[in-house]
Formats: sequence, structure tokens, C-alpha cells
Amino acid sequence: MSIQCEIENKIVLVTGANRGIGAAIVDAFVANDAAKVYAAVRRVDSVAPLREKHGETVVPVHMDLTDPASITIAAAAANDVEIVVNNAGVLRTASPLSDDAIDALTFEFSVNVFGLLHMARVFAPVLRENGGGAFVQLNSVVSMKCFPQIATYSASKAAAYSLTQALREELADQGTLVVSVHPGPIATDMSTAAGVAEGAEPPAVVAAALVAALVAALRAGEFHVFPDAMANRLGKAYRYFSQTVIEADVTEDAG
Repeated sequence: MSIQCEIENKIVLVTGANRGIGAAIVDAFVANDAAKVYAAVRRVDSVAPLREKHGETVVPVHMDLTDPASITIAAAAANDVEIVVNNAGVLRTASPLSDDAIDALTFEFSVNVFGLLHMARVFAPVLRENGGGAFVQLNSVVSMKCFPQIATYSASKAAAYSLTQALREELADQGTLVVSVHPGPIATDMSTAAGVAEGAEPPAVVAAALVAALVAALRAGEFHVFPDAMANRLGKAYRYFSQTVIEADVTEDAG
């Protein structure tokens, strides 16, 4: 699949754009000359700092990934979008044997997995109508390596990564590039609250590396992005498996 996409002068939508890595991604897209960035958030007033920084280039849009109707309404408002970055996610600290493991898993799946499905189903036709573009999913290194203290979150991201693989193949038919981004620990409010921020890199650092790697991936038609030091180490070890299994047609008769 040799689908490519540029960022310059493109219209972008970023979910969970009001803080942390989402806000940093918005900053980075604007810095890379995106024409317009829709900041999709649950509270549109939370986008005020981004509006003060970037002016009318940033357009607030109400969206809640647990509310499919809000995604449909947002897609109608952002019907000119060419690149969708599904960044929004939730995390709870729960091991498989925690008392609240089932509740944590249910909550995380509601956003990290079902939210992704709703986003893809609603925005795929929009991207098709606007020439194909790209659908970017923020997964994580934990989609490949489970960490016991955040096992339910890891499971939700593994499920999201699996769906992202399917979307890569399905959306190729309409000329949409699908990119799976796998950052390591990021120093955000979410990771701090979960107790997993030790040694994490700042959102702006990750976002700058993420967008630089994403620009390269979009231009080259690549599926995976490993934007930080920890992710890069995992990505190097994972590359052969990805090329021979994840990105290959394993249904072909080998002999």
C-alpha cells in the first residue's frame, strides 16, 4: 500500500486536544503549516488557550467519544477535514486482580476501543469525500507490551491496535492512509494520576517528535510511528515482526 499524505495546508481534526499530548499535537500541526485544526473536546471553552495562541487556525468542536451522536454532529461541522488524529484516551491503574479491574476495563474500552470504532465509522466517509487523507490513531507501547499495574489500559490499547490494523487494510481501498502511533510514557495529568509518569518525557517533546515522525510516515505511507526514546527501542525490536506479519499478507500461499 503506497498511500501518501502531506500536512502543509491540510485541514486536521485532533480529539482530546485541550491538554497534554493533544494540545501539543495541535501546536505541532499549526507549526507545520496545517491550514486549520479542529480541536475536538468535551468542553469547547477548554480550547480557549489554544485559540489565544493560534487564533482562528484552531476551531473548537464539541465531541465526547462515549457519545456517538456527538461524533456524528462533529463530523458534520468538520466536513472538510483531511487528516483525523484520534488522540483522546483514558487510563486507570488496575492490575488483572484488582477489585476494580472489570470497572476499569469497561471504562477504558468505552473510550479507547469503542470510541475509536465510532470515530473510524463516522469519519471514514468524510475522508473519502475529501480525497482520502489520513486517519491517525494514538495507540501506545502498551498495545504491544502489557504493564501489570495498568493491565486493563494495556488491554484496551492492544484492542485498539488490532482495530487499527484492520482499518489500515479496509481504508486503503478509499485512498486513506492509516497510521498507528506508539509513544512511550508521557508526562501528562493522566499518567501522573495513574502513577506511571516517572521517567516520562514532556508532551511537547513527544509531540514534536511525533509530528516529525508522522510527517515522514504520511509522506512515505508508513503504518507505525515510534516517536520517543522508549518507543524507538521497542520499534527496532518489533520491525521484523511488523514487516513479515502485521504489514504482510499472511494469507498468501508460501509454496
